[in-house]
Amino acid sequence: MTTLDSFTLAWRTVRSNKLRTGITVAIIAFGIMALIGIITAIEAMNQSLKESFSSMGANAFSIRYKDSRVRMGGGRNNGVTKTKRGLREKKSKLDKPIRKEEAEYFKKNFVYPGAQVSIYRRGPGAQEVHYGDKKTNPQITLMGGDENYLPVNGYSIELGRNLNSLDVESGRSVCLLGSNVATKLFGDRPEKCIDKIIRVGSLPYRVIGLLKSKGSSAMMRQDDVILTSYTNIRRFENANPSYLVGVMVGNVNELEVASDEATSVFRNVRRLEPAEDVNFVIERSDKFAEMFIGFLSSITGSAGAIGLITLIGAAIGLMNIMLVAVNERTKEVGLIKAIGGKSKNVRQQFLFESLIISLLGALFGIILGVLVGNLFSIVLKTGFVIPWMWVIIGIVICSVVGLAAGIYPAMKAAKLNPIVALRYE
Repeated sequence: MTTLDSFTLAWRTVRSNKLRTGITVAIIAFGIMALIGIITAIEAMNQSLKESFSSMGANAFSIRYKDSRVRMGGGRNNGVTKTKRGLREKKSKLDKPIRKEEAEYFKKNFVYPGAQVSIYRRGPGAQEVHYGDKKTNPQITLMGGDENYLPVNGYSIELGRNLNSLDVESGRSVCLLGSNVATKLFGDRPEKCIDKIIRVGSLPYRVIGLLKSKGSSAMMRQDDVILTSYTNIRRFENANPSYLVGVMVGNVNELEVASDEATSVFRNVRRLEPAEDVNFVIERSDKFAEMFIGFLSSITGSAGAIGLITLIGAAIGLMNIMLVAVNERTKEVGLIKAIGGKSKNVRQQFLFESLIISLLGALFGIILGVLVGNLFSIVLKTGFVIPWMWVIIGIVICSVVGLAAGIYPAMKAAKLNPIVALRYE
């Protein structure tokens, strides 16, 4: 009796016990589906994040202020803390938004070969934009920038013109529309938006440009934006109180040197003493991506735990089924030994049965997991994702489960005395 004969007998036995095999395969498949499905969804989110942040410009960084206070329970202390003696300390220099004058001074005095500097300010989010009887959903972000805002933040113009220095200095009500906004207001002909008057809330703006699409995703709606000048954005009371500064250099390899130079200049802008800590933060877009990706990666451990717990239960169930099979087929084992089969052949047959069931569970689980996980790819508008490393890990885990669950029943079957087994009823 050869190894092929043992495998053939095992396959026939698996096929003949459809209900038993189906239940066990389903248990294993659900465990692998949970594991692969969650991992696939995380891979789709990672891909969406990388695409979104890469469109912000890999060779750029931004400067923002940092708030040193951590508020708990919604309380405010107005920047004043109490010492043990009950004295009140002065408001920390760390809690100091960047003023317009500071941002403009930095732009004027930051000299770096090939660098572009942009001043911008976040306006109120969740704005509703109107044109005639048409309006957008209340999800439009209003930004105030300058003539360098578009290249520094990875935008480009489809039609019309960019903001110029006169727009910024005068603060007049002109704007550029993101592609989603233009499509919503002007339908299939977004190019008609040029020189039209729209309303942001209750304020009228003349459209001077249309931005090219950046491919908005569920993670970042970069095409649901309206850009005006940072001097005009002050008309909105709920605009962010702090200005931001963006810097783009000619080469990504120059980022470290340029950011160091920017730190030195901005310390001077903020009038910090050499021994004082900086009260601003220099951030690169890829740092945000790494932070979010790291957060998503922590979910991978939970996915592994879910899959492992399910597979442990499947292994116990598979072992019980194989033990029942040994008792049911005692006479068959005796017959195999009586016609010349060895204990090794019996062990192989039962191990093959256990492995076949486990690998069938892995196959169906991986297919279902990839399909379920890629539902996130459809939502996030990313490409089809297959986590090949975890597919291989899933196959290996199921193989181990099959071997672990089949060893004891196989050894028990191999030890049966052929005489006694033939007489077993």
